[in-house]
Amino acid sequence: MTEVSLSQDGDVLTLQTAKGPLRFHAIWLRDNAIDGATRDASNGQRLITLADLSPETTLSAAEVTGDQLTLTFQPDGHCVTYDVRWLAENAYDRPQPRDAGQLADGVEAWDGALNAAVPTGQYPALVADGTARRDWLSALRRYGFAKLTDLPVEEGNLYKIVDLFGYVRETNYGRHFEVRTEVNPVNLAFTGLGLQAHTDNPYRDPVPSIQVLSCLDNSAAGGENMVVDGFACALRLKAENPEGFDLLAKYTARFSYTGSAGVKLQSRRPMIELDPDGTLRGVRFNSRSIAPLTDIPFDDMQAYYAAYRQLSDIIDDTAMEVIFKLEPGEAFVVDNTRVLHARKGYSGEGSRWLQGCYADKDGVLSTLAALEETA
Repeated sequence: MTEVSLSQDGDVLTLQTAKGPLRFHAIWLRDNAIDGATRDASNGQRLITLADLSPETTLSAAEVTGDQLTLTFQPDGHCVTYDVRWLAENAYDRPQPRDAGQLADGVEAWDGALNAAVPTGQYPALVADGTARRDWLSALRRYGFAKLTDLPVEEGNLYKIVDLFGYVRETNYGRHFEVRTEVNPVNLAFTGLGLQAHTDNPYRDPVPSIQVLSCLDNSAAGGENMVVDGFACALRLKAENPEGFDLLAKYTARFSYTGSAGVKLQSRRPMIELDPDGTLRGVRFNSRSIAPLTDIPFDDMQAYYAAYRQLSDIIDDTAMEVIFKLEPGEAFVVDNTRVLHARKGYSGEGSRWLQGCYADKDGVLSTLAALEETA
């Protein structure tokens, strides 16, 4: 039988569990009530604000019946019934690590060893089978990228990919953009040179959090796609140079892009972005778009640049790379807040044509959460 007790002043409820006691404040319990007077039954949104609750909210009674806990609040006398398991799942009276560089639940850092098991889904299966789609999206959340095969080889097929989880994010580059080059071009703008691994559009705020690249032609020699885990690179930097890691997380870098008339994009964010509890939130790295660094104090600038260079060297280390060559009808999706992407140089006969677009990670996470809930 579940046991509960109230503090003498009614400010705190203690719930006894198999893992030990869990404490809850009266104001937290009242604010998180799930009865019809507090939340809409269809969408779960609150019908009240914190201003509607007394700052003197306390508990005057607690009664347990099976797995149900009924509480009475004062000064309004409101009664609410909670599921004991829900309380245990949402308990905050627990150790909460605050380690700079820790990974969020469901996220796994990786390096070149993942070449042996690149997360991949077959497009027809993802459309027809919710379990297959759930597993593919789960891999995208875990690793920050995933491949797709068996797409129809047709222009605009990347929209079919985004339809699996969300909506296209349109930018000044349009609803989608062309990555089309020739090996022996008449214009040097269409080059086959390789690109350093980078995150896209770091000069935007918010940055596009999902990028899709779909292959329509890849007949040239070379031109392999490459992805690098920015989180793994940041953690390696922390292990090798903790002071440098702290500098790249502590100070904001600046990024900028000036394109056609009316476009001047600018952002001011750390290269390594952490949540207040130290969880890795994002990595921004793009040497082509970095602006003059002006937010680092003089006394720290030399060490900052050393850490910046070291991070760049780690990103360039082939041991960190996962490499694959897309064939027509194949694509890959990256979490642009985490995974850097690049391409190898290519030469000889043939051409290379990819189409790309952006979307938002909240669509991925929302679709995945809904699929997991119905599993």
